[in-house]
Amino acid sequence: MSELSRVSGVPVPSVKYYLREGLLPAGRRAAANQADYGDEHVARLRLIRALLDVGGLSVASAREVLAAVDDEGRPLASVFDVAQRSVSRADLYSVRTPGVAEERIDALVAERNWHVSPGNPGRIGAAGVVNAFLHINRPELVDLLDRYADAAEIVAQADLAAVAGQEDVAGMAETVVAGTVLGDAMFAALRRMAQEHVTSRLYPVSADSSAAASHPGPDDPAPRTAASRTSTPPTWTP
Repeated sequence: MSELSRVSGVPVPSVKYYLREGLLPAGRRAAANQADYGDEHVARLRLIRALLDVGGLSVASAREVLAAVDDEGRPLASVFDVAQRSVSRADLYSVRTPGVAEERIDALVAERNWHVSPGNPGRIGAAGVVNAFLHINRPELVDLLDRYADAAEIVAQADLAAVAGQEDVAGMAETVVAGTVLGDAMFAALRRMAQEHVTSRLYPVSADSSAAASHPGPDDPAPRTAASRTSTPPTWTP
């Protein structure tokens, strides 16, 4: 186990914990108090840490997802369902919002001829978001649904192409899980990068503004640096 810990970079106590929780398969028993672990255990440990640390799954959700990966007889559609639900917040993706919001999402599905089940967490979650947009009087954001759907379909096609490129069912199932759980985090990260890029093109900072920000005058507040953002805030007195 110490060698498994060294190769994988996962501390021994964590390895033991994952074994107890059923996330990591047991090693081959070599002696009364010794087991042998192979490359498949190293790969599984790295997947576990990715699901927990990057994907943000709970141990219980990770256990369910990994069980789906290990079930060779489970259809891929079912693996997708397990993976989707593991990264879908229960408060957003399981509470229906019947009415205008749900009707808008169902209309989008019909217009695009998408095959989406009524209980799909994305359908329920999207309706919840539309409902929130309307509640805060931001209909212009609801109008972006078609463009969001365009991007989502492109990503979904890429996801399935990656799945189809695997050599066996086990590899396909693991790609489904990793792509769904970690892909959500990747898509959000890329969106943040793209927003900054497009903002810089549409609303560029003028040279004068940049210079003023870099060289504040005697009456201007000091620029906010990384250090100032993390330092103790000043105490204000009347």
